[in-house]
Amino acid sequence: MKRTDVLTWDEYFMGLAHLSALRSKDPSTQVGAAIVNDQHKVVSIGYNGFPNGCSDDEYPWEREGAVNETKYPFVVHAELNAILNSSRDLHGCSIYVSLFPCNECAKAIIQSGIKRVVYECDKYADTDSVIASKRMLRSAGVELVQLPERIYLSVHKEANTK
Repeated sequence: MKRTDVLTWDEYFMGLAHLSALRSKDPSTQVGAAIVNDQHKVVSIGYNGFPNGCSDDEYPWEREGAVNETKYPFVVHAELNAILNSSRDLHGCSIYVSLFPCNECAKAIIQSGIKRVVYECDKYADTDSVIASKRMLRSAGVELVQLPERIYLSVHKEANTK
């Protein structure tokens, strides 16, 4: 008799996004993304970090302070990294991301032709950035699917609090 308690495709690829997030050196927020085509083939992955050639020892990881003393003007988000890492056409693909995309990533998602965003955490739902993101994604006909946070997310969060 075969097993029936297997991961769904969405859970499987979200797990890959979480695995990718473990590559991030950001001390406060680790985000991963996986882009998958309609045949369940992984097209690209990414995580939040500094651009290639920019040493993560030379740039700030702080969240507060003057803009250029924080990580914000320097970090490439997981979604954009996954889009930029792909050498394939992304039209019709799905992107799996552990944290709902900001408005800047939403623009890249729309322009790349991705048609489905699968996410878990939406902790910034009330921010202007995410409100704008959802407006643009819905306007462009991108499907938004929120998955419940799973056990691997709890394990990941627990590891990051130690």
